[in-house]
Amino acid sequence: MVAPELVVVEPLESFDPVELDAHDSPASKAIGLVQAGAIFIAGIAGMYLSLVTLGHAPGLIKVPAVVVSVALLYISINRACKTIISPIFDTGLWISGVWLILLILATTFADFLPLGVSSDTTKTIGVRGNVRPDLFSHHPLGTNNFGLDLLSRSIYAARVSLLTATFAVLFSMIIGGTIGMLAGYFRGPLDQGIGVVTDSFLAFPALILLIAIAAILGVPTSVGSAVLKEGTALAIIGIPTMIRLSRANTMVFAQREFVLASRAMGAKDSRVILREILPNVILPLVSFAFIVIAVLIVAEGSLAFLGLGLQQPLPTWGNMIAEGDSTTLQKYPFIPLVPGLFMFLTVFSFNRVGEHARSLWDPRHAKV
Repeated sequence: MVAPELVVVEPLESFDPVELDAHDSPASKAIGLVQAGAIFIAGIAGMYLSLVTLGHAPGLIKVPAVVVSVALLYISINRACKTIISPIFDTGLWISGVWLILLILATTFADFLPLGVSSDTTKTIGVRGNVRPDLFSHHPLGTNNFGLDLLSRSIYAARVSLLTATFAVLFSMIIGGTIGMLAGYFRGPLDQGIGVVTDSFLAFPALILLIAIAAILGVPTSVGSAVLKEGTALAIIGIPTMIRLSRANTMVFAQREFVLASRAMGAKDSRVILREILPNVILPLVSFAFIVIAVLIVAEGSLAFLGLGLQQPLPTWGNMIAEGDSTTLQKYPFIPLVPGLFMFLTVFSFNRVGEHARSLWDPRHAKV
């Protein structure tokens, strides 16, 4: 049995029917769309000037211009969506979801896309290295020192990061969720013992523990071994957090009326846990998993940056960022910035989607 959902009631700070009617009027929508279109054109023009006209300009000039252009594009899209759809439309959330969908599709069908060479340096002997980004060229995001295409490498690196983080989250959810439900349901000595072990893991510096586990498992030599070895190391780090979250939610639902009624009717503990507790605990775990994936993507990149992850020339966001030494950052800053931008957008999107999911599914964050 799934617990009834808590109704979220938000107080209306101000409600003006005249203002709502004015917003819904055709004239108001037309003005809003014209403003959004003008800002969008300004953003496109700024992006063109930044990436084409100023293509060889110093980074101190080009990067702020690109940031301003992106901000203008977002403002225009946000204004258009609020004008057409609803004033409370969450544009950032939808853009985050679209980015994740496009990234997942790109990593899934990367082998069928017309991408450049990502890892085979024997095929790039005749390709000029350190080519600057040019959206209208064969290498829209540039190449690295070996002539490998940065767009292709970033997409294949996303495949490694997403698979590793997803494997780690599923592994930690299954193990940590099970242990947490048992501790929260039976309590007593079992709960105390699990609490001591969990607190011990959480008290130890996570990065040092992660490096130690990764060193024991060994440096991966292929994408499959990277997902397995790094995913296992990351899952071990994530299990204590899943235990705490599962235990807390189990303790909340174990005292609810439908659970007490099931016990009074003579249901066994295993039936109560599987039929009554699990369906209600799984939703907060899934919502929190989006945020954990974002954290684990950064952790996986940190392992690769330190040389404990997948090795060059196989791409991961971490070892691509590691190419940016002091000389490279001064002459070719786009080489570490391209994978860094991919990682930033992905982590930001998972955080936005995860926070929205928690507001819907986590009973501790629901407002009555």
